[in-house]
Amino acid sequence: MSDEIFMQQALAQARQAAAAGEVPVGAVVVRRGEVIATGRNAPVDGHDPTAHAEIVALRAAAQALGNYRLDDCELFVTLEPCAMCSGAMLHARLRRVVFGAADPKTGAAGSVLNLFEQPQLNHQTALQGGVLARECGDLLQAFFRQRRADKREEARLAHPLREDALRTPDAAFDRLPGYPWQPRYVSELPALGGLRMHYLYEGEAGEGGLTWLCLHGNPAWSYLYRKMIPVLLEAGHRVVAPDLIGFGKSDKPKKDSFHSFSTHRQILLELVESLDLQNVVLVVQDWGGLLGLTLPMAAPRRYQGLLVMNTTLGTGDAPLPAGFLAWREMCAKNPEFDVARLFARGNPQMSAAECAAYSAPFPDKGHRAALRAFPPMVPDSPDADGAAISRQARGFWQNDWTGRSLMVVGAQDPVLGPPVMRGLQALIRGCGEPVVLAQAGHFVQEHGEPVARQALAFFSPAA
Repeated sequence: MSDEIFMQQALAQARQAAAAGEVPVGAVVVRRGEVIATGRNAPVDGHDPTAHAEIVALRAAAQALGNYRLDDCELFVTLEPCAMCSGAMLHARLRRVVFGAADPKTGAAGSVLNLFEQPQLNHQTALQGGVLARECGDLLQAFFRQRRADKREEARLAHPLREDALRTPDAAFDRLPGYPWQPRYVSELPALGGLRMHYLYEGEAGEGGLTWLCLHGNPAWSYLYRKMIPVLLEAGHRVVAPDLIGFGKSDKPKKDSFHSFSTHRQILLELVESLDLQNVVLVVQDWGGLLGLTLPMAAPRRYQGLLVMNTTLGTGDAPLPAGFLAWREMCAKNPEFDVARLFARGNPQMSAAECAAYSAPFPDKGHRAALRAFPPMVPDSPDADGAAISRQARGFWQNDWTGRSLMVVGAQDPVLGPPVMRGLQALIRGCGEPVVLAQAGHFVQEHGEPVARQALAFFSPAA
């Protein structure tokens, strides 16, 4: 009989695993052209981390033959075996192992490592991969696609959509380049009023570790921090990156009038409190700074650092920068401006797919209320919403701030560039000379890897 016929029998076992809610992997053991044992994944059902399809089949074969040595047997499995299963196969002295789909994450038969070609081992098992690879892979992909859909439905039921809001379809965020993190949602904060807010919460801040609270601006979302997050996590820190209501994966109120400075600030205050964030480095840019720079004075003990990029304080008692006024005018005249094109124009190093990712949350006019509302929301008079609290924040940064501050400036920003940032530097107690990135524009985080590495060196205890 051919390898394909035996692999079809292993696929039948994999389908049984899927029907039982297990990852669909199946295996058969063949001796002299006859199937003597079968196995399917069962770690969940059996509460057994070793109950992979291959191990189950090997146990059954050994019982059938009354010998744990299976030196005249072959094993067929639908997925490249892991290190545990590969070790068991070698210990059983199998004559040959045949697998279907490769496993780039944990495969120990050539994808991550290859235990079958170690010359130090006293037994060599022949190896063949790729048999019915497409059929085996399709079964796995369909299983995980359905599992993701089920989780999305659970999330939807847990956070019902308000009638006066929209929710960008999850499919809009599929396969975004450089954004692999699992979403988290909250709708219980009082200021949310039942709206669903998305945030990233990655890593664990161990002893001496920091929590990097990364706040985006308009028209960005947490995707803006995708180049900084891996660097910060690799260093053993925690990263929290919310999407403001109206942006990213968060719910989008239909009416522009929902949005106000005070509402968004209150939501952020409640999020920080609910997550009990400590040892925070506040990372801000654009509206992330307009709002974020007003947060630490409400709970100074939570914050020990500030990484500030191309932003300002909206105190209402000083003229707004000319570049910002030009941006506000452009938004008013072109409310449906192309978000992807905006990013492409200022960031020539970005791919088309990366630029398109910034448009993903806003599939139509109805989802764009925040994009229309935010430019006029910047306080431009002493009595404007947010102006008084921003003046209090200015006093806090001038007189009461005791943490460390690092300023990074994109030199090519026509809106909130070096002149504006020099003014902000003068308001932040102890803020040193800005780091100026000659090639960066408004969205400094698009040069995020070197920025994150510099920040890690600056904020480390030994710095």
